Amino acid sequence: MWNEPSAGVAVTALNPDAVARQPLPAVVDSVEPGSIGEDLGFEPGDQLLSINGIRPRDLIDYRYLCVEEDLHLEVRDAAGVLHQVDLEKDADDGLGLAFTEALFDGLRQCNNHCPFCFIDQQPPGHRDSLYLKDDDFRLSFLYGSYLTLTNLTDADWQRIDEQRLSPLYVSVHATEPELRERLLVNPRAGLLMQQLAWFAERDLQIHAQVVVCPGINDGAALDRSLQDLARFAEGEWPAVLSAAVVPVGLTRFRPPDGGLRPVDPACARTVIAQVEAWQKQFQARLGSRFAWLSDEWYLMAGQALPPRTDYEDLPQQENGVGTIRAFLEALDQATQDLPQRIQQPRRCSWVVGRIVASALRPVCDRLNRVEGVDLQLQGLPSPYWGQDQVVTGLLTGEDLLSGLAGLDLGDELLLPSVMLRQGQPVFLDDMSLEELRAQLPVPVRIVHGAADIVASVLGGLGKSP
Repeated sequence: MWNEPSAGVAVTALNPDAVARQPLPAVVDSVEPGSIGEDLGFEPGDQLLSINGIRPRDLIDYRYLCVEEDLHLEVRDAAGVLHQVDLEKDADDGLGLAFTEALFDGLRQCNNHCPFCFIDQQPPGHRDSLYLKDDDFRLSFLYGSYLTLTNLTDADWQRIDEQRLSPLYVSVHATEPELRERLLVNPRAGLLMQQLAWFAERDLQIHAQVVVCPGINDGAALDRSLQDLARFAEGEWPAVLSAAVVPVGLTRFRPPDGGLRPVDPACARTVIAQVEAWQKQFQARLGSRFAWLSDEWYLMAGQALPPRTDYEDLPQQENGVGTIRAFLEALDQATQDLPQRIQQPRRCSWVVGRIVASALRPVCDRLNRVEGVDLQLQGLPSPYWGQDQVVTGLLTGEDLLSGLAGLDLGDELLLPSVMLRQGQPVFLDDMSLEELRAQLPVPVRIVHGAADIVASVLGGLGKSP
């Protein structure tokens, strides 16, 4: 066992021959200009070995350790030379270092076997990172990724408590123990309600999500899940801050014996009516709608998105709840003061996933009323995933080539950056942006948000890699 202090692992306890997980040095990726790190001489490629004799396990430990005013750093530079650095600083001053990884002791992978897991619904043969099933409480705290709580050790629970790692984001799917065990194919999944009580007893908080699988955890099971979660949403310090209800996403690569069926428009309308009825009850009881439907439900049902105020402070925006509504709001702001005409006529195409095309059509029409603008909105399906109604971020290079073949794309193609891997110009099918550009008849411009899209349409002034 490690000798674990409240943050990190004592250097004296490190054992390179141990089978157990050992934290590696933190490799510097970049140094903030004008920071303490720059003054000390840190450069990309340097390895931070320890802080006050403690090796951080992850970015959370690093931040905790850097709160001390007196620091002793052990650093190995890119040439392999060791440096011992002593410094004094204010408690709230950081070092200005960014690292190549957030986790220095490796990723905690998922130990569940959910039949609806998107990772398992991909074809083989692509980059390794596409097949990593993370279920790591640290990534949940740092970046809002969802975890199931099924792989936590006693030491993990203790650390969550001691370091006050809150809020976390938890995939619930069902609160009825046997049903959740069946959905996750894990006997530990049935402990959820006791785990929620654990959070409540310690004034720690979570955001929850339910992925609805028609015929399995919808209907009465969904009613029970929302009721159970709302029990922990009461009081001055609720343990459950919000619940997102999202539809299961199925691809043509899913296992044939999974027993799953996709959400259809009739199902979407039923779930919308069910959850909106609960929202009214929660509003009266909790002072909040508490449970929200992801935008896809309304788009699949052919219904208008709720007004912006219905989403309150957008607690689950990164989970697709209010994402399109917020994007439409940003587009409305970006198109408030459109010119009557532009000097240089512009003919271009804007590619989005087919499911969102209808919601974006009014913005496209508004831009086309500017004299000299000819903007075509191309809402594409995904033959790659076997989905007709697909969100923009899931479109692959293969989908773009097949969907745009033979179309008049104008003078330029506007491609949302959400289709590309963060930090790398690669699509989900491993096609590179350069490969796509080489096979399309017009230049491709990557657009980054509402203002960039409008600027690109009006004058080609948007940024592009």
